Amino acid sequence: MTIPQRTKLIKDKAFDLGFSHVGISKASFLEKEAKQLEVWLKNDFHGKMSYMENYFDLRTDPRKLVPGAKTVITFLFNYYNPVKQKDVNAPKISMYSFGKDYHKVIKKKLKILENYIVENFGDLSIRGFIDSAPVMDKAWAEKSGLGWIGKHSNLINKDKGSYFFIAELILDLELETDLPVKDYCGTCTKCIDACPTDAIIDPYVVDGSKCISYLTIELKDEILPIEFKGKMDNWMFGCDVCQQVCPWNRFSTNHNEPQFNPSFDLLDFTKKDWQEINEEAFNKLFINSAVKRTKFKGLKRNINFLNT
Repeated sequence: MTIPQRTKLIKDKAFDLGFSHVGISKASFLEKEAKQLEVWLKNDFHGKMSYMENYFDLRTDPRKLVPGAKTVITFLFNYYNPVKQKDVNAPKISMYSFGKDYHKVIKKKLKILENYIVENFGDLSIRGFIDSAPVMDKAWAEKSGLGWIGKHSNLINKDKGSYFFIAELILDLELETDLPVKDYCGTCTKCIDACPTDAIIDPYVVDGSKCISYLTIELKDEILPIEFKGKMDNWMFGCDVCQQVCPWNRFSTNHNEPQFNPSFDLLDFTKKDWQEINEEAFNKLFINSAVKRTKFKGLKRNINFLNT
């Protein structure tokens, strides 16, 4: 089988599994991104996410994650869903966490694809990643021609916007590579202007320690920093503002994954329901959800911060 033929075979299988876009790059050292990451860390833009300082060499070179790796296959999985929580005054959760935890859903699909590749091309060194290891997802998506990294630091696809999960397979199989695309942000600054906490301090540079997603999910302090009082835009888990205002998301289309659909209970919860939620209700509502990452205590902290 020729390289173009096996590339097509793998991409076709990925599309059959529900992945929206597939791009391929040669496995290599991310020189530009390594320099940017070093500066970002030195500026403490990672806040208390100390894990970002770990495994710098693995994070910037996939051949150290998968010895002998030749190729990085990057996948986008659409999660866009236009439905909204019914009570406009209720605390909000990010769209990506509406349904079942994406780690679990996509990990299964990656494993199926991984087995398919081994069955067709023999025993390979191959590993799948979905936020499970030090992999620079957006950098590989950009290198693979799946879009460009916008001024809000999210990947933007010209045809479908930015509401995507990103996953990878790193393997020691040579495949046909894709070319990067240009940056189409132009002079637009909508994401910068709209950020409630001014976390986008420069175009393409986000101070993670100011990001509402960081504050509501990653930060484990018992009380959120007082300087963000009144600036949280009613978000209790994550934040979608920079994506909501991005003009490219007018091209977003509904996802086709039933597991990502929200429960009616989640959409029907009122502001009062959220204020009164107990641990039993939290565990029932978010039984297979990424929201469990905050644990009940963390979500309750966020809700209380919005209401006091």
